[in-house]
Amino acid sequence: MKVFWFFFGSLFFLTFLSYLFIDPNFFPLKNLYSGIAFQNRGLVSFFYILSVSSLFLSYLQVIRINVKKKLNSAQVVGLISVSSVILFFSYPAMLSYDIFNYLTTAKVFFHYFENPYLVMPIEFIGDPNLLFTHAANKFSLYGPSWVIITGIPYLLAFKNILLSVVSFKILNLIFFWSTLYLLFKISKNIQTVLLFGLNPLVLIETLLGSHNDIVMMFFALMAVYLLTSGKKVISFISLVLSIFVKYATAFLFPVFAYYFFKKGKIKPEKIYFYSSCFMLLIFFLSFLREEIYPWYAIWFLVFVFLTKSKFLQGLSIVLSFFLMLRYVPYMYLGTHFGVTPFIKISLTFIPLAIFVVAFRFIKHRLNFQNSE
Repeated sequence: MKVFWFFFGSLFFLTFLSYLFIDPNFFPLKNLYSGIAFQNRGLVSFFYILSVSSLFLSYLQVIRINVKKKLNSAQVVGLISVSSVILFFSYPAMLSYDIFNYLTTAKVFFHYFENPYLVMPIEFIGDPNLLFTHAANKFSLYGPSWVIITGIPYLLAFKNILLSVVSFKILNLIFFWSTLYLLFKISKNIQTVLLFGLNPLVLIETLLGSHNDIVMMFFALMAVYLLTSGKKVISFISLVLSIFVKYATAFLFPVFAYYFFKKGKIKPEKIYFYSSCFMLLIFFLSFLREEIYPWYAIWFLVFVFLTKSKFLQGLSIVLSFFLMLRYVPYMYLGTHFGVTPFIKISLTFIPLAIFVVAFRFIKHRLNFQNSE
């Protein structure tokens, strides 16, 4: 179908665009450095907006096609597989340098054999990773689960920096597909898999940006799934593993407490709904620590599409699009200060307010017509 090729074309374009953002200090790819993204901010920002808008438009069209014609499992697997392969070859530090921070923290623990919660990467003067790591002056921001997991891609790369980046991307790819499998196992619904797995924010932040949120949320989703299956002990272990990746899923404790209070006599759909709400709450509260980052949306998107709430699903898709536009102010202006924070906040909350008002108005109109 044409819309599939349009989606793939947009991903190809975004992958190409990512290489315009190569850090001049990332020496494994220094020969590809052009400086175009930093010298032509207006043009590059326009192309970024164009690619993201194209992705979301085609994403919505694919969802619409599935509602009408019902795509088969082979088509869905093929669609997400091709998308995964395209973004796998993107430059991962286009929008965030987190993957370099993961790599360098892993090196502190598995190469220097130092505690990353007590020793900062910057203390290893002369280490080549310091040239391109942007948070070398911080202790590890993540939990022990994540530090241990990073040992797998780091050690498999045999100290080769470029291979380390590839290994971390493979790690995210594995957890991404594991999450999709779990979503299908829970919902038995292709639409749920499409809504999450083809969401441009999820694809970009997981397979381009390579953020570890997909790892945290895989264990969180597994924990809730096991809880609703009555496997309480393993469920709790999975939740602890999730919390010790990035801590945010500690907000799921009230859901678990409510489940035990009800002695398990509660529909699974309600558990997923409450999980969505609590992760949405911690998402909005994240500004208290630093700011609301786009990849944080993965926290609630994992659960939202398992609910029957059209409001939450619609809000999540609208939020996903405008969160991806939060990168534009810095991309265009080149600063995190001045009007940049104000534009970011406006891009997040004004569309949400419009959506809430519009949703309530449409719902009221439908109810009024049905009562006539």
